Order: sequence, then C-alpha cells, then structure tokens
Amino acid sequence: MLDGAALAPAVPARAAGAALRFAVIALTALLTTVDLFAVQAILPALAAAYGVSPAAMGTAVNASTFGMAVGGLAVALLSRRIDRRWGVLISLALLAIPTALLASAPDLAVFTALRVAQGLCMSAAFTLTLAYLGENYGARDAAGAFAAYITGNVASNLFGRLVAASAADHLGLAPGFYVFALLNLAGAALVFVTLKSTKKMDCAPMPPPGGRPASPLSIWAAHVRNPALAAGFAIGFCILFAFIGTYTYVNFVLAEPPYSLGMQSIGLVYFVFLPSIATTPLAGRAVARFGARPTLWASLALAAAALPLMLLGSVAAMMAGLVLMGVGTFLAQATATGFVSRAATADRGAASGLYLASYFMGGLAGAFLCGQAYMAFGWAGTVAAVGASLAAAALLAVWVATARQP
Repeated sequence: MLDGAALAPAVPARAAGAALRFAVIALTALLTTVDLFAVQAILPALAAAYGVSPAAMGTAVNASTFGMAVGGLAVALLSRRIDRRWGVLISLALLAIPTALLASAPDLAVFTALRVAQGLCMSAAFTLTLAYLGENYGARDAAGAFAAYITGNVASNLFGRLVAASAADHLGLAPGFYVFALLNLAGAALVFVTLKSTKKMDCAPMPPPGGRPASPLSIWAAHVRNPALAAGFAIGFCILFAFIGTYTYVNFVLAEPPYSLGMQSIGLVYFVFLPSIATTPLAGRAVARFGARPTLWASLALAAAALPLMLLGSVAAMMAGLVLMGVGTFLAQATATGFVSRAATADRGAASGLYLASYFMGGLAGAFLCGQAYMAFGWAGTVAAVGASLAAAALLAVWVATARQP
C-alpha cells in the first residue's frame, strides 16, 4: 500500500501534464485556424490595393468559410479512411501553399479562390483534430481536451488579427502572407511532434439486422428532418452570420472618422477577444446547470446588448460592444455545438459535420449580405442585419427544448 508521501509527487506531476496537454492542444487549434479571420484586420488596405468596394473585399476575404463548409462535409464522408495524425499534418503543410500565393494574387478572383483553398485545408485539419481528440481521450479527459481546442480557436481570432495588422504595418501586405505561411508550417511541425498515428478505423454506423449500412446521404437527410437538429444547424448559421457581419465591416468603420484608426491600432482593437478566451469554456457548465435553451438565450442577449453600443460613435462604447458581441457569439456557438451532438440520435459525427457546414455557410452569407447593407445604409444597416440574425437565432432556440437531454 502506498503512503501519502509516495503519492504527493504524483499530484503536481499530473497537474503539470494536464497543463502541458491543454497548452499543446490549444496551440494546435490556434495554428490551425489562425488564417481564418486574420485578414479582416487589414480589409481597408486590401480593398484599396485591389481597388474594390468594402462589400466585394469582405466577401472575398470570407470566402474561406465556404471552403470550411465544403471541406467539413468531404472529410465527414472520408474520415474513417484517414489516419488522423497524417491527415492533420498534410492539411496544415498544404495550407502554406495558398497562404503564400495570396502575397502575389493578381486580382480579386484569384484572391477569392485562394481563400477557398485555405478554407478547405483548415477544415480538414480542424475536423480530423476533433475526431482525434474524441477517439484518443476518455470521457473524463475529453471535456478538457475539447475545452483546450475551443480556447485555442478563440485565441486565434486575437492572435491572427494582431499578426496580420502588425505585419502589414511594418512589412507590407505581401510579406504578411509569408509570415502566415510560416505559421502554417509551424502548425504542421507541432502536429508531427505531438500527435501519434492512429489505427485505421471503420467508424461507419452498424447496418440494421439483415440490411445494408445506411448511406451518408440518408443519414444526413434524417438529421435534417429532425426539427431539433435542423434548428441547431440554423442557429449555427445565424451565429456566424452575426459574427462575420460585425467583425468584417467594423474595420472600415474604425478606419474612418470619427475613429480614424491606422492598421496597427485596428489590430490592437481585437484585444476585445480576451474576455471570450476566458468565458467560452464556461458554456458547458452553464448548459449543465441551466439547460441549452436558457444558455443560448442568455448568450444571444449578451450579443444583442452590443448593438446599440456600436452605434454611439465613441471608442469606449465601440470596444464595449465588440467585447459583448464576442463573448455572446462564442458562448452561443459552444452551446449550439454541444446541443447538436446531444440531439443527434445516430451518427453524431455526421450531425456535427452538417452543423459546421451550416455554421460556415452562415459566415459567407453574413459577409455578403452585411456588405450589401453596409454599402446601401452604412454601418447602421450592417448592425441592423446582425440584429436580425441574432433575433432569428433566438426564435429558433425554441426548438432546442424538444431535444432529448444527455
């Protein structure tokens, strides 16, 4: 029998190991999605460089969300045949190619295509990493692993924008993309060192007795016919619609009077994501205590409280509004993701893939429609479009209560 003295050194050792694991997973997530929204911080400079409208540039920059949606569905179909470690590693290594080519994109069409390619690579790495975490951690450790990954994704919003703004301000637009290509390769190197290879797994659902295995399309159709799941997919669409609409076009607002901020200063604005890094992992606790629907409504209310603040014309009010929008939308996204997983009665992987596809398509729609509102009605029009999306998500949350509880 071991005495207390023998056990004592194991406690800090386990704590240190858990902290290191959290840091590695979070850093992997950060380097996987660092390109996704970083370019939003230099939108005014890109629009001027290509000689296009804010709406056109905003849609081109956020075309990566289309690639994320398509890539997520493709990986959902093929993931059981892909070694997780090599799939993530190759995806991040390939990501460096379109990232570097953005430095010399000759026109907006090529720029848009390269952003779609980035989205495809990021989505493959993102989806396969989530699968790796679910398959390699027990129920007790999985919650911490996913919390680490979510935290890293949230942190990438801040880090990516800061790097993009700083690189553009000190090096120029083109060299900035080379910096991100190096970050992509750093992510691939981290995966090579820290992830272990996985055995080839057949994760296809078991066939019914005497029947054939259900096809992926029939499983997806069943998910879409589930009212609770369909509502969850639509809520994801609305959440990223609001997020993209806000954080894409606010850059143009901040570059103009009465704010008149330079690129470096606009990059520093994104410290508004710091509170979200701390609060997003709390979504699971809130759902466990209050339920998914109340947590969603509270999260969406926080985001909605940002809307009037962002119209007051003062830096302090704008910063407060951006903080609330970030905290609210990230909490809502974490809540909706968990809800979809619980509400699925079969093949939760397919349900999560459909949710992510809907989520990222909402981002593309937000970039386009909020851009049109910005061109027609200014920042107030964009804020109104964001408000409509949040209201739609709140209405859809009524169906969340129809899902079975975990």
